[in-house]
Amino acid sequence: MKVCILRLCMERITAVARGRVQGVGYRHFVQECAQVTGVHGYVRNLVDGTVEMVAESSPAALADFIRLARARSDPVIEVEEISVRNHPATGEFHGFRVEW
Repeated sequence: MKVCILRLCMERITAVARGRVQGVGYRHFVQECAQVTGVHGYVRNLVDGTVEMVAESSPAALADFIRLARARSDPVIEVEEISVRNHPATGEFHGFRVEW
């Protein structure tokens, strides 16, 4: 029963970051954002030069994750835009990984 109650509070997002986000350590930066906010999922480069993030957690933790992933204080990473789509959580992730 607890799992069902917790799952109701969970959400999944797929987010795509555009800008100077490849070749500047952005995926590892995003992994640190995930660790700070407690979200689970993965981050990976896409062939079009963007970076995709798939993450699950509470709506509040996901909002904090995206806010941090904007990397506003980083001198090298330049996130121009992050588009976010919401989905139901699946619970498939344990931890947060960088995919190659």
